[in-house]
Amino acid sequence: MADTQAATGLTPQQWDDKFFVEYQGNHPFKPYMGTSEQSIIQINEQLGGKKGDAVTFALLNKLTNAAVTGSNTLEGNEEAMGSRSYVINVDKSRNGVRVADMEEQRSAIPLRNAARPNLMEWAKNYDTDRIIAALGSINGTAYASANATARNAWLADNSDRVLFGSSVGNNTGTHSTSVANVDATDDKLTTGALSLMKRIALTANPKIRPVRMGGMNRRYYIAFVHPLVMRDLKADGTLTQAQREVQITAQNQKLFQGGDVDFDGILVHEVDDMPVYAGAGASGADVSPVYLCGAQAVGQARCRRWRSETETFDYGDKQGVAVETIDGIEKITFGSGANDTDDLKDHGVVTGFFSAAADA
Repeated sequence: MADTQAATGLTPQQWDDKFFVEYQGNHPFKPYMGTSEQSIIQINEQLGGKKGDAVTFALLNKLTNAAVTGSNTLEGNEEAMGSRSYVINVDKSRNGVRVADMEEQRSAIPLRNAARPNLMEWAKNYDTDRIIAALGSINGTAYASANATARNAWLADNSDRVLFGSSVGNNTGTHSTSVANVDATDDKLTTGALSLMKRIALTANPKIRPVRMGGMNRRYYIAFVHPLVMRDLKADGTLTQAQREVQITAQNQKLFQGGDVDFDGILVHEVDDMPVYAGAGASGADVSPVYLCGAQAVGQARCRRWRSETETFDYGDKQGVAVETIDGIEKITFGSGANDTDDLKDHGVVTGFFSAAADA
């Protein structure tokens, strides 16, 4: 009796599926990614299997009308939903390796397996770097590449959602001089500064919506910070006292949800690769951004998930394997002027700049 065997053509697809599952499971931003408008990093796969090079994200503002009560007429008094849109273009990204071990190159599956750890690590780092770059971007331009004019225009449009150090008074209206007001003593990230960023998010126009984490009824903002900024926050006496008094169960919930610090409805998450702007602060102080994020802070337009391809070189003597994706990752903005692209505001991010002094 002959045993039924899977067709060999199915095995690369099985590898791709496993690769993508493992990639997602180890992604450092995974707890904050999802497909709904309530996600901090919203994934849109509407182009999956379709033609096109752009995805449109719908941005809906909060309804504010008073209720029509009793026998009063609702018809004709409906509230118009304030809506905007944001378009993310997609492009192909890929990387590959050649596997030198000839024994593992005899079949496609061992070849892919041999290359999987390195390619997966590269894909995770690549997407992590893109998310961090998106959070700091100036209307679609990388922060480091944006000139003074672009930064000042961004600051003018986002004045209700930017904080320099611990005081709103540090904002002069000019980006470079505002950053230069951040000093190494008074402008460390503290619990007071965190709560100030939260109040900024709640009072911005329109306000930045918090999200629900892990099916809980509590609503949170997520703050992404550099390890040096996290160091200063953890040294804050108010935080250390709160940590001593918090219940063990609450601590377990915090750890389960992936937050390094849980304070005042904010989960503060340490990100190793956050940038540090050397010498940008007062008296040459180093400064690092803090991104306090709510719903739809970043969008990922995903046309094709990560998948693999193999190639033979040098008359069959060498073989390689590559991974590729077609997607786009950008900070979501909306036009606060007459059109979607006029006077752009960051939709779901309060950007702070705080001291990041190197360890002595």
